[in-house]
Amino acid sequence: MKKEQTPLVDDYVTKIDFLGKRKPALVLSIILAIIGIIAAVAIPTGMARLGTDFTGGVAVQFRFEKPVEIDTARDLLAKGGYPDADLQEFAGDNKVLVKVQRSEGDLGEMSGGIGVVFKNGFPDNPYIIDSTTEIGPTVGKKLQSDAFWAVVISLFGILFYIGWRFEFRFGMAAVIATFHDILAVLGIFFVLGHEINLLSITALLTIAGYSINDSVVVFDRIRENLKKQATTKQKAGVSETLKSLINRSINEMLHRTVITSGTTLLVLLALFFIGGEVIHEFALTLIVGILVGTYSSIFVASPLLLLWKKDGKLIHHREEDPSVGGPGAPGGAAPQGTGPLGI
Repeated sequence: MKKEQTPLVDDYVTKIDFLGKRKPALVLSIILAIIGIIAAVAIPTGMARLGTDFTGGVAVQFRFEKPVEIDTARDLLAKGGYPDADLQEFAGDNKVLVKVQRSEGDLGEMSGGIGVVFKNGFPDNPYIIDSTTEIGPTVGKKLQSDAFWAVVISLFGILFYIGWRFEFRFGMAAVIATFHDILAVLGIFFVLGHEINLLSITALLTIAGYSINDSVVVFDRIRENLKKQATTKQKAGVSETLKSLINRSINEMLHRTVITSGTTLLVLLALFFIGGEVIHEFALTLIVGILVGTYSSIFVASPLLLLWKKDGKLIHHREEDPSVGGPGAPGGAAPQGTGPLGI
């Protein structure tokens, strides 16, 4: 009795046609990227809402006799004419660092004005001013430049690693997707009028690392399925289109993506709602970044591989096994790299 051969590819049906939605996703991604580019141009020209780290200002450090509720201090400064003040608390020393943007008047007048607010708001909690420091515009410009180069260097590092780990086109797809994530988050916060400071840049770099991790997992499954497809094609004569294979790979990793992103979002939501005002913006940036990064790993990075095929090929094998194909294989089997998938 002849043993029935089990199909290795045709028995799998893709549940969600992600690549079928790549054109609407491309339009959305282009819009987000354009807004992000506008935001990136607005930052050095002063059109964006920047923190004192970038614009320059005054930093005044107060030391109180008793502990101070940081939220109460923030509310007092907002009512006293300093709504954009940036506060940092030093636990154990009863110290509060206040950063405000530079206005008319000298440093003494500004620190005195903030001190009056605290004196009236905390009449039973005397303080002394430890230091008053001016953050000049030159320092702010340098921090802008350093932040820009930090993002650029991280993107080149990603390109080098992914290009070495997979292939150059995989690296470029990952970099484009990561750059898209950074621009998208930057653009969203620019449109919403949120302040952009060094903590925002830290969040953007964190987003870049998270996004590339998700893309690498999907890329690894695509590469694994490409190699399996090569063996299947030689042994069973079963073929699958590149679009279907990438779609299948995304679906196979979808549960992992949902679980990882979902658990990360749960932690970030906890930080956002109960973590306090100090990390509120940081947590919000990460929340938006996780959502955008998950979207891009599915609808940006993977479709780019479908668009970028050199001579119809996605992966070039450097070695051929004569036992499964090649010019010298028995029966004149076709060499690798000539099938529908280009593998």
